[in-house]
This record gives sequence, C-alpha cells and structure tokens, in this order.
Amino acid sequence: MAQAVDACVHCGFCLAACPTYGALGQEMDSPRGRIVLMKEVLEGTLPWVAAQPHVDRCLGCLACEPACPSGVPYRDLISPFRAEAQAKFTRPLIERLRRWLAAQTIPYPARFRAAAIIGRAFYFLRPLIPRALRPMLDLIPATLPPAESWGEVTPAIGPRRARVALLTGCAQQVLAPDINTATIAVLTQQGVEVVVPREQGCCGGLAWHTGDRKAAQAFARCNLAAFPTEVDAILTNAAGCGSAMHEYHLILSGTPDEARAEAFRHRVQDVSLFLAKLGWRQPTDSPQKKLRVAYHDACHLANAQGVRAEPRALLATIPGIELLELPDAHLCCGSAGTYNLDQPAIAAGLGAQKARAIIATGAEVLASGNIGCLTQLDAHLQQLGSPIRVRHTMQILRDAYR
Repeated sequence: MAQAVDACVHCGFCLAACPTYGALGQEMDSPRGRIVLMKEVLEGTLPWVAAQPHVDRCLGCLACEPACPSGVPYRDLISPFRAEAQAKFTRPLIERLRRWLAAQTIPYPARFRAAAIIGRAFYFLRPLIPRALRPMLDLIPATLPPAESWGEVTPAIGPRRARVALLTGCAQQVLAPDINTATIAVLTQQGVEVVVPREQGCCGGLAWHTGDRKAAQAFARCNLAAFPTEVDAILTNAAGCGSAMHEYHLILSGTPDEARAEAFRHRVQDVSLFLAKLGWRQPTDSPQKKLRVAYHDACHLANAQGVRAEPRALLATIPGIELLELPDAHLCCGSAGTYNLDQPAIAAGLGAQKARAIIATGAEVLASGNIGCLTQLDAHLQQLGSPIRVRHTMQILRDAYR
C-alpha cells in the first residue's frame, strides 16, 4: 500500500476521469485527494474517521488507473485501506444495519430472492422505514424472473475446442439468470464444454469493496476449493465478479492461501475475452435484421481487466448490427456493487447522466457485461420513459444466432 501511495506525483490527470470529482467538485473526492488522505492516515497525522467519508464516496471504478501517467495501482490502495479502516472506528447504527442486511442477503441467491419478494410485498410500508434503508427497497425490481438452474457439465456442440468452469454469480442468479443460460448456450455453440461447480459461492467482491476482509477471504477460499484445475479457464460474465477474483491475491495477502490465490487469478477471464482468444466461429444462420446497439463499458471490465475491444468485436460479427459508442464512455454508471445503497444520491445522478447519454445515441438496445450496470441502467432508462432494451453481450449473441 505504501508503494502505491508513493507512486502518485499529484499531477491531476485523474481528476477529469473521476466520476465523484465531476459530481462533487471537491479535491478530497478525487483519486489524488484520497491518496493524500490515506497517506496522512497511515502516517498518523489524520484520524481515520476524517478520511472515511471521502474514501466511502469512491466508486472503485478505477477510471483513474488508465488516466494516470505514473501508473499508480489505485486498486492496491482503495480496498485494502477500507479493510484496514474497518476496525479503526464505529459507523452509525443505521449504517451498520444496512451493510449487515446487504451482506446477509445479496451474496446468497436463495436469501436474496426471498428478501426481494418480501421487500416488494411490503413496499407500501416504505414511508415508515428509516431513510437510510429505503434505497434497498427502491432497487428491488417490480417483478423477478423465474429461477433457473444449470447442469454441472454442459457438453460442447460438435468437436470440443475447450473446457471451462463458469462462475454463475449471486445477485445475477436472482435478477437476470438468463445471462448464465445465454453464456452457456454461446460457449457450447462455439465448441466449449462448460462446468458449473456446485460448491462455488459469491466472488467476495461486495465484501471486499466495503472493507469486510474476513468475509471476502471466506468467499475467496470457498472458490479456490470449488473450482477445478483441469479446465482451460475460469470464466466470469459479470465484470465486478471477474475483477474481484483477479484480486484474490490481495484479499488473501499474508495468509497461507496467498500463493494459491495468485495462481488462481491468472486463470480467470471474462467470457468475451476467452471467446476472442479462442477464435470466434461465426454461425451461418443469423437473420439479417438491422439493430442499433450501444455498448456500455462496465468499469470493472474496461478499467480493472482491460477488456474493451473484445465484446465490441464479438457484437460486430452479427449481420445487420450497427454498434454505437457512448459519449463520456469512461464515466461510471453509479452502480458499483452496493454503492447505490451506500451513496444513493451520487449513484442516482450518475445513473441518470449515463441513461441520457444512451438515449442520445438513438440505440434500440444497450449492451454491457455486468449485472450491476444492467440493473442500474435499466431502472434509469425506465424512469426516463425510454423503450431501449438492456441486454448482456452474451444474450445478444445467443439471440442473434439462435
């Protein structure tokens, strides 16, 4: 952490890339400002509680990393610092309750589905609920899709080209399980055998990004044990999950599992990157229907994993598609895990801003690679009365070639 702090030369190139600096206009709510705050806290010249509000307001979108000429690894700072801060001060009771409720439901699909159903059933009680807990109700969809399940092994169609293991995610299984169904369909059509480990769990990203190191380590160890080694890759179709799994070496730093985590993270790939590397075989039975698709770069896919060109290249293979780019594409949509629960006002402003940018493209469909982004943007497009459909890249590919 100290090396990352020292790498910052305070040039300010990160300011224009930072969504919270753009929204709030305060130096302390920029990457450069937060690094100064973290440095002073670590040196003992500033109390933890003074820095925490500004650290909490960081989305963790990592847009500052590609903008930084000094190559400051901001990801090596923000989550480890939050983990260190967890034991240094006590949050207000209502804030602790909100974080506890999120931690006890979202990472567990069965609990999350039950909580969402109960929350929607009692939505009429919203005015009686403390203001700090209302965002949890507001983000529950009006209806949930039916639950889906997937076989432990789905064989490749035709000659097998590869064998992979797929993380099915936690919130995604409840909010949009068809993303996993579409992913498996696309992979098998491309000659890939798909293994869905039964003992897998949450990636640990929600815990890690809120500073709960103990829970993040438990989730990481669960997946280290659950995923097989005899596969060509471990695939994710949610950018936030992939980013978290790439940070298992940080989550388990200083533990006996650190070496295993280091080896594990190098086997993790986003599904779009894997398909591009494998060599996309374009099916021949796609209808020649014209479709205007805007692509949204999920922050933890573009910034954290450096995957930008591959999803666009896959979508561009669909006959009749017109791929559209968003203005200010580097700006986060405001989802960022549980950020829209912890910082609802900032998240709502960023979501509305991104939704207006999408509408301005004239697109019929929005494509992205992260369940958080898809949920956030669908809600804001609906609030603006837009008919634009929100789909995962794999869903668009599956539907085009089905």
